Amino acid sequence: MGAIDLPKSPNVFHPEKPSAVGSRNSLAQDYRDQQAEVNQLLEEETNKIIHHINAKLPKDVLERLDIMGGLKEKLYNYLNQNYQNMFNRYMVTTEDEMVKKVRNFVDKEETKVLARYTPKEIANLLDEVGGADKFNTGEIEKSMINMYGHLQGHIQRGVNDLENLTNSILRQKTDTGAFIRGENAYSIVKCAFKDSLFKPKTVTDVKLSVNILDAELISPIYHYQVTVEYLIKELLSKHIIENIDKEVEKLKDQRIDQGLEELTDSEIIFTKMSKIEKYTDDNMEDAKSRRYDVISKTVMDRLVGLRAEIDPSEYDQLNVRENLKKIVDIENIRTRGFNTAVNSITSILDTSKMGYQYIENFKNARELIIREYEDTDAAQLPDERYAVKMRYYDPAQLIEERKAYDVQMKSFENEVAHLWDVLEVIYEGGKPAFKVTDFKDLAKKQRNRIRKEIKAKTGDPMYEDIAKVWDEITFIKTGETEVERMNRTYVYEKNKVHQKIILMRNKMKAMYDYRYPVERRVMEDRLAILEREFNKFDYMINPYHIQPGLLLDVDITSLKRKKVTLNGMANVLNEFLHGVSKGFQDAAFASFSRRRSTVREDIAQSFAADAEEPAPASNVVAPAQAYLDMLNTDEPASSAGLVPAKSGRGRAKVADAKPKKGGRGRGRSGGRGKDGIRQI
Repeated sequence: MGAIDLPKSPNVFHPEKPSAVGSRNSLAQDYRDQQAEVNQLLEEETNKIIHHINAKLPKDVLERLDIMGGLKEKLYNYLNQNYQNMFNRYMVTTEDEMVKKVRNFVDKEETKVLARYTPKEIANLLDEVGGADKFNTGEIEKSMINMYGHLQGHIQRGVNDLENLTNSILRQKTDTGAFIRGENAYSIVKCAFKDSLFKPKTVTDVKLSVNILDAELISPIYHYQVTVEYLIKELLSKHIIENIDKEVEKLKDQRIDQGLEELTDSEIIFTKMSKIEKYTDDNMEDAKSRRYDVISKTVMDRLVGLRAEIDPSEYDQLNVRENLKKIVDIENIRTRGFNTAVNSITSILDTSKMGYQYIENFKNARELIIREYEDTDAAQLPDERYAVKMRYYDPAQLIEERKAYDVQMKSFENEVAHLWDVLEVIYEGGKPAFKVTDFKDLAKKQRNRIRKEIKAKTGDPMYEDIAKVWDEITFIKTGETEVERMNRTYVYEKNKVHQKIILMRNKMKAMYDYRYPVERRVMEDRLAILEREFNKFDYMINPYHIQPGLLLDVDITSLKRKKVTLNGMANVLNEFLHGVSKGFQDAAFASFSRRRSTVREDIAQSFAADAEEPAPASNVVAPAQAYLDMLNTDEPASSAGLVPAKSGRGRAKVADAKPKKGGRGRGRSGGRGKDGIRQI
């Protein structure tokens, strides 16, 4: 029987047959009792969560928590549905597919050996002659990587769903934390929950804005109009920084090998700055300048003013600048970043079953608009919907946006002040001449008596002679510094406009009561228009709070009891941020793991009774109790410190233990993880 006739695993799909695609049973697992293993795992995880909840929540809260059913049963069901059905099936499928790939590879290798006209020596000779790029297992490796990648994606999506459902059970409400979690929470610019204008009791409107800075984008985004010269200079700058980082890493390794102290954060920054002149300088006219070591000055001069498009009348395929532009265009440097973001958000919406009927991609303007429905009339749309607007801003665009925001804010102040003046004139003109209507009339009537009977004796100035600095609408605004002038929040101005609107509505009710003359109807209509438009303006994002980068603006409308769109968009946003953003990176924390400050004498500790001060057996603190006492104290255990017992006169001494060889300050007991939590 030849190698081609060797039996292979069944290429069928069945939930129970061993080694079938999608099966719960696998030949690779040697017929293990999977159900018993899964039940044990689910029981253990459920008990851990229940124990954690019982330890953290007060007793009165536990008695009221989820009275309609057992919390343990719900957690068990969620773990069972999301963990067993997802992880077990995909893991079995992956194992069987890998076995099939390996079998096919073995069959091919055996075919080479068993074929009569291909001796083993010739096969080895061909393999050696072909080199690293011939006769290799690259395709099989790519297939295995793809399988694991898909598996991880399914597991991550299932875990996100499990987190959202579990958090909803515990919180019994939806808040900002349901959208952006963990390392991406800093990117939120604005998140606001408010009741819908049309159905305030049952529907919620959510506004969420996320700002991803230029430095945090995995693939940089450039405007379509940016010049080729700028793109090449950006690549050169990145090349220089990478070379400097490599040199600094070599220097740090050398100091470690020599036993010297590691560089501090400030020393690393200054070292990088000192090496910049090794790669570039500011002399733009000298062709031998260091800035032209990678690309010559003549080439850079030809790129001056060259943008994304060339006039067809001037285009020549043999020119140097056209070929330079073609190289940049082939690499898609100009469009790579924005296209990646568009592909990411659209593919995630598709795979998350969050379909959309309207999409408009302003490619040259670097703006994308996606709506679940084409219609924009909120009164005609369903109660579950979303709209996404993604746009890239550079510093010049933000400056213009801020100018327009300033003008719009000033216009609202003028319009509201004008209506305030009209209402004030009508109010003062409608008051009776000899009748006290408000405190102002009473004070005016008693002014002469106050002057004669009080102020003449005390010598204090009259109220009318004192400058009035408080307008009785809002408190006095503090003076502005350069920080406030460059980053205007407009919180004071917006509060003042809101207070004026409320005061005008109350004054009209007091003036007219149940009468509706034409003056009242006109002023109320004007007040309603100003209030509606100002609420829209206040709902917008203040451009002073945005930094250059990608802005994702999401408007969500969802039913309060179902929250289907809210939960779906939470997964979409987290996956999108994970795909396009590197996240916030603190250089100090990134380099902390290699510092010698983590090599401490008290990392590896042991607890033993003091040999010099024996105590009665009943008073000696047990090692476990001493360890708990050490954890509960704020002060770290020193080499000579004693851990006092909570009861009795006995004491247990913390003995030093040197760190094991090969470890950089990470002992088995008492060590700390990345997040500073003490691990046992």
